[in-house]
Amino acid sequence: MRADLVVDATGRGSKSSKWLAALGAATPYEEAEDCGFTYYTRYFRGTLPVPRSAPLTPFGTVSLLTLPGDHSTWSVTFFGASDDKALRRLREPDVWTNALRAFPLHSHWLDGQPITDVTAMSGIVDRYRRFVVDGLPVATGFVAVADASSCTNPSAGRGLTVGFKHALLLRDVLREAGEDPLALVTRFDELTESRISPWYRAQVAQDRMRFATMRALAQGSDPPPPHDALAKAIGELFMCMPADPDLFRAGLEYGGTLTPVQEILRRAGVAAKIAAVLPIVRASGPPPPLPGPNREQLLALVR
Repeated sequence: MRADLVVDATGRGSKSSKWLAALGAATPYEEAEDCGFTYYTRYFRGTLPVPRSAPLTPFGTVSLLTLPGDHSTWSVTFFGASDDKALRRLREPDVWTNALRAFPLHSHWLDGQPITDVTAMSGIVDRYRRFVVDGLPVATGFVAVADASSCTNPSAGRGLTVGFKHALLLRDVLREAGEDPLALVTRFDELTESRISPWYRAQVAQDRMRFATMRALAQGSDPPPPHDALAKAIGELFMCMPADPDLFRAGLEYGGTLTPVQEILRRAGVAAKIAAVLPIVRASGPPPPLPGPNREQLLALVR
């Protein structure tokens, strides 16, 4: 099929790199790695539960993810490290249900009609692709949007929003570039790098830190300090949110997928506030843990 412009919106399973290579185009730049998580998800229908916690809540070696859906449906997900074999019985509905009942802030999400069994999902690849290499496009007349361009694990729940943001960028570039195919591709790449790729980088940094924490706790060790500067800065922002209204708003701006966290952290006011508030937060000690089973109690529930 011939076209003036091909837009790849085929998602994280996109095969466009192979298609381009088959046509004799240069190879796009790609980074890819397994995020290391396995998800155990069940879907329900009924009166939508009132949330009693954040949608994504970490509990030691697992995290819980509760997401409202359409038409009075919702999903509840446990996820942990894929190499944590002790958790694999969470794929069994009775074991999964018994475990969820032990989390007081989440057990009411069971108050509905299950409409699926527990669905296990792993092998989720964080992937970043760039179609301008060394300043030259691998092909003109071709762009990739949303997950076909870059994708991460779905725990933050922002894939659709970032995808729409990317599509709006393409709309703007099409208006700007007109019928110049080279300008279209290079300008779209430039804006993708400045406005879309930061979401990918931030999520990968957080995922690596969370995975390292899960693995350490499963082995009975203390969580390691963050080695990645971005993960460290994001963690400090989140730590300071409850102690300062301006930082609370800044954290929500990132959490709500309004502004990349890198841009927020570069603001002089935000950096200064974190520097002032962080010592106070650390001196007050860690916040009390949310109610729920510890590692030993969780393992007893899933045996």
